[in-house]
Amino acid sequence: MRILNSILLVLVALIVLVGATSVFVVSERDLAIRFRFGEIVQADYEPGLHFKVPFINTVRKFDRRILTLDNRPEEFLTAEKKNVIVDFFVKWRISDVTSFYRATGGGQEVVAEQRLLEIMKDGLRAEFARRTVQEVVSAERAEIMRIMANASREAAREFGITVVDVRVKRIDLPDEVSNSVYERMTQERARVAAQLRAEGAEAAERIRAEADRERTVILANAYRDAEIIRGQGDARAAEIYAEAYNRDPQFYAFHRSLEAYRRAMGEQDVFVIDPDSEFFRFFGNQLGRQ
Repeated sequence: MRILNSILLVLVALIVLVGATSVFVVSERDLAIRFRFGEIVQADYEPGLHFKVPFINTVRKFDRRILTLDNRPEEFLTAEKKNVIVDFFVKWRISDVTSFYRATGGGQEVVAEQRLLEIMKDGLRAEFARRTVQEVVSAERAEIMRIMANASREAAREFGITVVDVRVKRIDLPDEVSNSVYERMTQERARVAAQLRAEGAEAAERIRAEADRERTVILANAYRDAEIIRGQGDARAAEIYAEAYNRDPQFYAFHRSLEAYRRAMGEQDVFVIDPDSEFFRFFGNQLGRQ
């Protein structure tokens, strides 16, 4: 009985072992390849439970998710033969697991990243060699990244990799290059500032001269118009005085003398003058007779 129980236990263990080695699970994060004695049999597995032949088939799994290749900063030469230090990273994932396995010596991520890194370095080296430091640092960085992303996608497709994105984290200059570049940029900005100041001074002088000319013209026209109006007013006043004099010369003389008294005499004015002078002729006689 004891021997029978042992045999049953062994059979149960074998059944459990065979059953456990006959199935494998592929998750949403995995890509799987099934081998038969080292030869690829199938690689297009959907997530879920799958079966294999124990001891004959083996299964390798690879990460389906987006991976990051974060490289250490590298130096590249620009068109001016000056070094720039570039820190970049690449987002990639396995798109064809069979090609990836064969191209990387058994699906080694280190090999894939090394090949991808060489592709990126060669492309960046070529792109930076066609541009100046100023173009690289400022205006054309996005264009370089777009070109590199497209080029690396084409090259990486051969070994089953899809490049999702390429980004530059920073571009620095060596200290000796930085000093010369900043000095040249400072001189360029100073030249532009001086030119703008000169253009502004020229425009200011032109505006000031135009304003002075317009002012002179306006004042001359105003003076001319004022003199015309004043002349017309004086002529009309003389005409009115003449008419008033012709109507009543005696009253006109009296009125003019009163106006003279009002303008000449203040509250505290003192006149030293002969009372019988012509100026006071209406004080003693309403007809102005001496």
